Amino acid sequence: MSKHSEHGSTKSYVVGFILSLIFTLVPYYLVVNMTLAGTTLWVAILGIAVLQMAIQLLFFLHLGRGPKPLYNIVFFFATAGVIVITVGASLFIMNNLYRNMSPEESTRRLAQKENIAQIGGEETGACAQNKNSYIITIQDGMADPNLVEAERCDTLTFFNKDSETRVIRFGVYPAQESYGGEFEVVLDDARPETITLNQEGEFMFYDERDLGVSGSFNVE
Repeated sequence: MSKHSEHGSTKSYVVGFILSLIFTLVPYYLVVNMTLAGTTLWVAILGIAVLQMAIQLLFFLHLGRGPKPLYNIVFFFATAGVIVITVGASLFIMNNLYRNMSPEESTRRLAQKENIAQIGGEETGACAQNKNSYIITIQDGMADPNLVEAERCDTLTFFNKDSETRVIRFGVYPAQESYGGEFEVVLDDARPETITLNQEGEFMFYDERDLGVSGSFNVE
């Protein structure tokens, strides 16, 4: 009887199979239909993956059906939790170290904020003086204009007229790049943020929470 109790019934296998399909299709739907984006999407997928793991363990590997089932479940999820926290914290720390301590990015960002165009006779890439100013207004989930033609050392100001906070990132979604040492621009309600266009080329920007807010700027 103890050996039989350690195995699932046909009903439990069917329920586990259906739940596995559901938690496989849900993240697929979120990604394909872009229901969520950015960090929210990653968190949702990670949470669904944990649920999927629990389903596999409980319905197919029969965790908790052997001797002292409660101890087995508690110890397993405690171990899994420690692993998730350790890996997640390590990734978080490495990401912040890269953003804030990367020599090239930090030097460029600091030089631009202090308007240090040269150090020891070598150019830093920063602009000592600004030229023309351009404004991109975000309202009703749209960026206007969505294309700016500018020159190096012009300034670009993002002005958010929507009530929700905007997180403007540079690059093509879902990739993220830095511009002038800046990885993102956080826009609160009615609080503009300005960046100096100190890099030449064609650049894209987007709001990770609302992909309708996107555009580009060309710097010559």
